[in-house]
Amino acid sequence: MINFRRSAAVLLGLLATTALTGPVPAAADEEPAPEPPRVELVLDVSGSMRAADIDGRSRISVAQQAFNEVVDALPAETQLGIRVLGATYRGKDKKVGCQDTQQIVPVGPVDRARAKAAVATLRPTGFTPVGLALRSAAQDLGTGATTRRIVLITDGEDTCAPPDPCEVARELAAQGTSLVVDTLGLAPDEKVRRQLLCIAGATGGTYTAAQSAEELTDRIKQLVERAGDTHTLAPTVVGGANACDSAPLLAPGVYADRESFSEHRYYRVPVRPGQELRASVSMGLDRPVNRDYGVLLRATAADGRELVRGADAGSGRADVLSAGLRWSASADDEDATEVEETAPAVVAPTTVCLVVSNSFAPRPGTAATPGMPVELTIDVVAAAPAPDGPDLGRGWALLALLTVAGLLTGLLAGLLTRWWVATWRTN
Repeated sequence: MINFRRSAAVLLGLLATTALTGPVPAAADEEPAPEPPRVELVLDVSGSMRAADIDGRSRISVAQQAFNEVVDALPAETQLGIRVLGATYRGKDKKVGCQDTQQIVPVGPVDRARAKAAVATLRPTGFTPVGLALRSAAQDLGTGATTRRIVLITDGEDTCAPPDPCEVARELAAQGTSLVVDTLGLAPDEKVRRQLLCIAGATGGTYTAAQSAEELTDRIKQLVERAGDTHTLAPTVVGGANACDSAPLLAPGVYADRESFSEHRYYRVPVRPGQELRASVSMGLDRPVNRDYGVLLRATAADGRELVRGADAGSGRADVLSAGLRWSASADDEDATEVEETAPAVVAPTTVCLVVSNSFAPRPGTAATPGMPVELTIDVVAAAPAPDGPDLGRGWALLALLTVAGLLTGLLAGLLTRWWVATWRTN
């Protein structure tokens, strides 16, 4: 009978704990997947790559040399693939030429001799289906928990849109596969530069203009090595709601979402008395927007009362806007409820609503979908104690000494002044 009563008490305690804390928050993935870095190099082999304007050599020969040096220096753990575009079709039928993209080295442990031989046979030939090549490269890399990288090397803009390569980049970013596209431009052309900047910006990548063989080689090596440095667990994809009561419940972690122009997205985080919520949000400008905009992150109570806010604003010159906040729950917070004395000593957490808002406005002709990329970081830690009032400690003795010295100095100055005035009047 005693054991039965103890078991019943434990069961009631567990039930009370569950009732008070509510459903378990969605947690970001905690352990990185044991998979190697995966990178695919995408090389433009269209007809314009015959131009001999890089150190007196053709663009394709410079790219081939860079590829060979990169393959030789490839980190052993990196899985590399190579895809080309415009490399086989010599005709003038645009419909056929715009399907011309092939993977010449599959993503995996690299056979260096095979990879070099495949690149050495390339000859500038056809059209420039960049969008199709990017979409195919994403399929080559597959999906997984960690970041994949595409390094695009081209000397011209896409001649086959649709699909528009910038829209393809946004499409890939919106899929939540944590795919980064870095772009390298081999021609000093403003139109090409804008397109490559757009592709890179949509996926969180970088754009570089390579004007020499050395610059191209060094930059490709850096990007391939970066694939290993950034080989971390991708943020957990989550969908914010348009109201607090229907928002997803989140545990500490890093989350990715998309937010439309001038939208408010809600998320919920449980915070117990004695704990401090720390949250930050970053939004990327992956398309042209009007100047003068901002990002706002607010923490509110379940009834809508604002607890704290953090804001950032821009004037059209930043690629990413971020905002952060901190808020501590107190034991006497009116949203925190206490259990009866007969129940286990469990205190219900305060449900804090995080609201992410933006004041972005699209420029004419800018696509509104998918939404702007959002990365939300959440942590809940022990609250830092409030600082005590100022205390001089042993400084009181110094303060007393300074006070006495000041009084004596003032008295002496007064006596000297009186003596000088008296002497001046006498004379």
